Amino acid sequence: MARIYNIASIPGDGIGVEVIEHTVKVIRALEKRLGLFTVQFTTFDWGSERYKQSGSYMPEDGLETLKEHDAILFGAVGLPDVPDHISLWGLILPIRKRLDQYVNVRPIAVLPGLSSPLKGQSAAELDWIMVRENSEGEYAGQGGTTHDDTPYAIANDIAVFTRKGIERTMRFAFETAQSRPRKKLTMVTKSNAQRHGMVLWDKVFKELVPEYPEVETDKMLVDAMTVRMVLKPESLDTIVATNLHGDILSDLAAALAGSIGVAPSSNLNPTRQYPSMFEPIHGSAPDIMGKGVANPVGTFWSAAEMLRWLGESVAADDLMEAIKKVSGAGIRTRDVGGTANTAEVTDAVVKVLLEGV
Repeated sequence: MARIYNIASIPGDGIGVEVIEHTVKVIRALEKRLGLFTVQFTTFDWGSERYKQSGSYMPEDGLETLKEHDAILFGAVGLPDVPDHISLWGLILPIRKRLDQYVNVRPIAVLPGLSSPLKGQSAAELDWIMVRENSEGEYAGQGGTTHDDTPYAIANDIAVFTRKGIERTMRFAFETAQSRPRKKLTMVTKSNAQRHGMVLWDKVFKELVPEYPEVETDKMLVDAMTVRMVLKPESLDTIVATNLHGDILSDLAAALAGSIGVAPSSNLNPTRQYPSMFEPIHGSAPDIMGKGVANPVGTFWSAAEMLRWLGESVAADDLMEAIKKVSGAGIRTRDVGGTANTAEVTDAVVKVLLEGV
């Protein structure tokens, strides 16, 4: 009997709507190919248009509704006429926080047919896992503004670091590194300048090192890390960083791997108490929305990560192989040097899944 998964689909804004639509087609092809599972999608119209009409991105019981699902597939959020901090704090950050999705994982690899902007680097030298603390740190949401709209305006954003938040993220990173062939973990910090939260970050990391003797570790200041990623990518494997540092470094990593348009991400609740959320990192790209040229690969890859998280590793592997085959055959969107549109890339992936060609 086929397994049934209830997935909350939140297309959101811009090209998020398009890439989710095409990803559903790919998942339907996987269902038909394998006959092992069925995905039941519930689509929510939570986005900036809803905000402009009602004043909120989701209803009051939205988070409770999400808890009823096995996972969340998210497109993107943000439109030019809504300030970014409103869209982010109105939708995606509350989901991450209230569902305790405390780890963000971003695999970095160069797909066939793509090339890194780094000269002389092979695809094998860019094979990283970025582990980002996803619930506190610089994005804790603590702070405020006083004397606004006066010459004396004061604004504070407070970075919050807790031992619990740090330790659970570090353990996830150590376990990820331990599961990979190279068993290497690089911790990113800025404790030379941030002398409280980042010092605790370093301290917890150091305390955990003896518990994972198989894992080779090192530490990098975040500014030096950007240099190392560009000049010595082969020296890296698994990387753990704070919310802000991980956010920035993983976008750099995606660009180094060929395009931010193909990069996936997973917002995980490792305890599985609440559903995890899977999304591409490219954003809503309102400048190309509705044109049918958005790159759907980042969402396809995110869907593969979702299926793997749900225990459907065969489906995840099959989807990744189809993505690689299509990309290697030159069927790619313009952002990665191709001429295909969104539908043509989708159709090619579906054809490989159903016909093997």
